[in-house]
Amino acid sequence: MAEDIKTKIKNYKTALFDSRVPNQNQTKNCRQNYLDFHHCRKAMTVKRSDISVCEWYLCPVSWVSAWDDRRAEGTFPRKI
Repeated sequence: MAEDIKTKIKNYKTALFDSRVPNQNQTKNCRQNYLDFHHCRKAMTVKRSDISVCEWYLCPVSWVSAWDDRRAEGTFPRKI
């Protein structure tokens, strides 16, 4: 059992470090990545380029879903 825990700890992966938000809580990092994604998508759509270059960020699906719902309702706190 101790070896299983050691293996899990050795293989544990987290979100990449973002110097804009150096704290352990990655909520701000994820929210900024979400905003960056939508700004990138908007710019690529205007340029008529491939938007797949914007799909590099990772966030929990439940957060993205909630933010998408808020954007659709017009209650998202930032302008995209």
